[in-house]
Amino acid sequence: MAGSDPVEWYYVGVDVGTASVRAALVTREGQVKTTAEEMVTIWKPHSDHYVQSSTDIWAKCCSTVRKVTQGVQRNQVRGVGFDATCSLVVLDQNFQPVAVNQDGEAERNVVMWMDHRAAEQAARITSTGHRVLSRVGGVMSPEMQPPKLLWLKENLRETCWRDATHFLDLPDFLSWKATASLARSLCTLVCKWTYCPTEKWDTSFWTAIGLEDLLENNHSKIGSVTCCPGSPVGEGLTQEAAAELGLDMGTPVGASLIDAHAGGLGVIGADVRGFSLACEDQPITSRMAMICGTSSCHMAISQGPLFVPGVWGPYLSAMVPELWLNEGGQSATGRLIDYVVKGHVAYPQLQEQAVKGGEHIYSYLNRHLSSMAKDLGAPLDLLASSLHVWPDFHGNRSPLADPTLRGAVVGLSLSQTLDDLALLYLATVQALALGTRHILEAMTQAGHDITALFLCGGLSKNPLYVQIQANATGLPLVLPAQTEAVLVGAAVLGACASHDYSSIQEAMEKMAKVGKVVQPDHELRSFYRKKHSVFLRLHVHQREYMAFMND
Repeated sequence: MAGSDPVEWYYVGVDVGTASVRAALVTREGQVKTTAEEMVTIWKPHSDHYVQSSTDIWAKCCSTVRKVTQGVQRNQVRGVGFDATCSLVVLDQNFQPVAVNQDGEAERNVVMWMDHRAAEQAARITSTGHRVLSRVGGVMSPEMQPPKLLWLKENLRETCWRDATHFLDLPDFLSWKATASLARSLCTLVCKWTYCPTEKWDTSFWTAIGLEDLLENNHSKIGSVTCCPGSPVGEGLTQEAAAELGLDMGTPVGASLIDAHAGGLGVIGADVRGFSLACEDQPITSRMAMICGTSSCHMAISQGPLFVPGVWGPYLSAMVPELWLNEGGQSATGRLIDYVVKGHVAYPQLQEQAVKGGEHIYSYLNRHLSSMAKDLGAPLDLLASSLHVWPDFHGNRSPLADPTLRGAVVGLSLSQTLDDLALLYLATVQALALGTRHILEAMTQAGHDITALFLCGGLSKNPLYVQIQANATGLPLVLPAQTEAVLVGAAVLGACASHDYSSIQEAMEKMAKVGKVVQPDHELRSFYRKKHSVFLRLHVHQREYMAFMND
C-alpha cells in the first residue's frame, strides 16, 4: 500500500557453543534485534571424556529460534545459518543416536571438541608422517575427527562402530536436521577431517591409520557431497524442521561453519575507515580474527597457501571462499581463567565482595587490580612482574601442537589473600596474551603480515583481557559494534543462502561493524619483551622436566 513502511528482512543465526545454544534475529545491516540462550547438558563419564546429546542440542536450537522470531512474520525471515563446535555426532542407519561411551546411553552420541580421549590415537596418526599432516601443522590433534573415529573403532567396535552409519561434524548435523541434506560444509571437512577441496579424500591416509572401512560406498559415512560455507543447502527447511523452528518451509539454510569461523566472519571483514588503522589500506589478509571464549582460535587468511609449523591449515575455502586459512588456538582460555580464580582459597571472599558491590567477579577483580596499581604508583601490568604462568593446563594447540603439555605457575608465595588471587588472575591473563604473541610469531615467520587483531567472543567483553592482549602483542585490537559477533557470522550464512548478498565477502563487509579500537601501550613494550622471554623459558624447562621424568 502506498506510503506504508517497507517490510524489514531478517536472518536467523544459531550458535551452538560448548555449554549453550544461542540464537539471534539479525537485520540486513547486521544489527542484532533479539537473542535467546539455553544451556545444554555435558556429561564427563571418564577423565578427558566430554559427551553431549544431539537430540538435546537440536531441541534447544528449536526453542531459541522460536523465541527470537516471536515478534516477526515468518516470511520476514529470509535465511537461517548455523554454527557449532567441531564435535563429532554419531547416528545409525535410521538417523538415530548411537552411544559414544561404554555406558551405552544412546542419547549421549556426541564426542565433544574438547574430548581428549584419543590422544594416543592422535600421536599414532602423527607418527605415520602422512602427507595430509602438512595441512594441520605437522601434528594430528586429538581435537580433530580422525583420532576420535579411530578411538571409537578400537574401543567400541561391537557397539558404536558396528551400528554407526553416519559420522557428522556438529555443524553439518544441524544443517542436516534443518534440510535433510547430508551435504557437508567445506569448513568442517577441510578443518577437522583432512579433506582437500582440490584433491578430495586421500584414501591412502584412511587406509594407513586403519580406517579403510570409511572409504566404502563413496565415503558415505563421512561425506560424499560438499558445499562452500553460506551456499544454500538442499531445498531449505523441511516441513518437519520448519514446524519445529516456527519458520516457513523452504526458508533457505546456509552451509554451516565451525563456531570460531562464524566469529571470524562476524568481525574480520568489517569496514575500518575512520579508525586510523594500518589495515584500512591493506587487504583482508592483514587481519587476524581472534575468537576468545572457553577456548580461543586465531584465524588468519592468505591469498596462497602458507604452511605454519604447529598451526592448523592452510585450508582452502574453509572460512572465506577462495582464500586460504591458518588456524591457531588455545585449548583453554576462559575455562582456564575460571579454573584459576575459582580454585583459589580466597575465592569465597571475592564472591562476597563482588556481591556486596553488585559486580561480576571479573569486574571486581579488574577494579581491584587498578586500585592496587594506583596505590603502588605503577602500571597495572607490572603488578605481576614476578609471577609467571604457563597456560597449557589442557595441552598446547598452537604453535607447539603438544596435547601432553601441562600448566605451570612460577613465583607463588605462602600468602593467600584476595590480593594474591587478583595477581594470579592477572598473570594468567598475561600468559594467555603471550600465547597469542607466540602464535603470531609463528605465523609471521611463515609469511603472514598481521597488523591488527579483530576480537569477538565472551572474553572480548573483559576490558582487562582486551587491553593486555594489545599490550603483549603490540597490535591494535578491533572490537565489533555488535557484541554477539559469532551470531552475526551465523546470520551471514543465512543472508548468503537467501541470495540477498552476492557473496560472503559482500555480506561480511555490510553486516560486520567496528565498535571500538583498543591501542597498545607502547611504553610497556620492554616489559612484555622480557615477560615473553620468561614465558618461552617456562616451556623449555617444562619439556625438559617431563622428558627427564619419563626417561
